[in-house]
Amino acid sequence: MKKKTVIGISGSILVDEGGMFPGYERAYVNNDYVQTVASCDAIPYIVPMINNEDLIRCQVSNLDALILSGGHDVNPLQYGEEPHSKLGGILPKRDEFDIKLLKIALEMNKPILGICRGEQIINVAEGGSLYQDLSLIEGCYIKHNQQHLSNVATHTVEIKEGTRLHKILDETTVLANSFHHLAVNKVAPGYIVSANAKDGVVEAIEKEGEQFVIGIQWHPEMMAKENTVMKKIFTALVEEACK
Repeated sequence: MKKKTVIGISGSILVDEGGMFPGYERAYVNNDYVQTVASCDAIPYIVPMINNEDLIRCQVSNLDALILSGGHDVNPLQYGEEPHSKLGGILPKRDEFDIKLLKIALEMNKPILGICRGEQIINVAEGGSLYQDLSLIEGCYIKHNQQHLSNVATHTVEIKEGTRLHKILDETTVLANSFHHLAVNKVAPGYIVSANAKDGVVEAIEKEGEQFVIGIQWHPEMMAKENTVMKKIFTALVEEACK
């Protein structure tokens, strides 16, 4: 039997707010990530948060590729800024875990896909910065947090020709869903912007050179079941992991 490709999905923490164990922490990822990876005939593995770097290295060594999942706002102290009044909820121990996970995956030359927060983590870990709220971006007018209907596309994304993302999607424009209020500001050295919304907000970045590292601001995993264009992103990740 041919060995299946293993795709790691970075986990988060869900804290019970009531019930039998209020305050109890649960390791989790949203099921759309799991089901989308499985639909590409790859094995989805949730990579739970830990703080032991040796064990994180073991986690990554067992993966063929890594997806950095969405969730909490990235702590602005990670890129040398104080928190703005419009910053949302943070989880510093998750930032630390995700950054270690990313750095080790880069070192091991694993293909990496960052989604929403995952894109932001890539940018920050590699030396870039973020806008802590869309209201701080001059000219931003599009509704970037649609607040409902997770699988429905609500705004246009323009893909730059000649980029890896353009090669994957084979489209110059796509319609995307949108659930964020932070966005890429200063792009990390060694990375380029590969997609923008029509108001200029960065929608995707990618690492220059041969290594497969792409960050996407929207949520293709929520759309992939019914959208063949969005599924191409995960298919490309799996194919790259098989090389």
